[in-house]
Amino acid sequence: MICRPAVPADREPLANLLARTEVFSADECAVALELIDEALARPEDPMNYRVVVAMDPTDDGEHLLGYVCFGRTPMTETTIDFYWAAVEPAERKRGIGRTLHGAMVDACRAEGMERIRIETSSQESYGGTLAFHRALGYQVVSVVKDFYKPGDDLITLFRTIER
Repeated sequence: MICRPAVPADREPLANLLARTEVFSADECAVALELIDEALARPEDPMNYRVVVAMDPTDDGEHLLGYVCFGRTPMTETTIDFYWAAVEPAERKRGIGRTLHGAMVDACRAEGMERIRIETSSQESYGGTLAFHRALGYQVVSVVKDFYKPGDDLITLFRTIER
């Protein structure tokens, strides 16, 4: 497995992955794809979104295993927002998410970033996502009740980037 910045040829496989990610609604897939499109349109902009993909080299080229999307938090100097991540359903439980997270942290550390923020939903379907983030050292720092809709809270998590 290799991790690398996304390139335009990755867009269609990324869109297909989003569509197969069962916890994402159609609206969430559309927003995630908008961020991917923005990252692909302006890869040289350090204030823009960034997308890193995990690929499995094959005889035919590469097979997408997953991705992570992140970017500098507006109006901050050293904080990153971790926006989206997904792993191919058939490839889960192989450490791909951890590897992608590590690639993101390494890129952030190299740029002098100090913190990572995540906003996520309290929906039961996101329970695995929340557990994954907590296992990576994120701490819940706030909960806003009924933020997305009645019964669906906004959970904000934070962690520092070790030097």
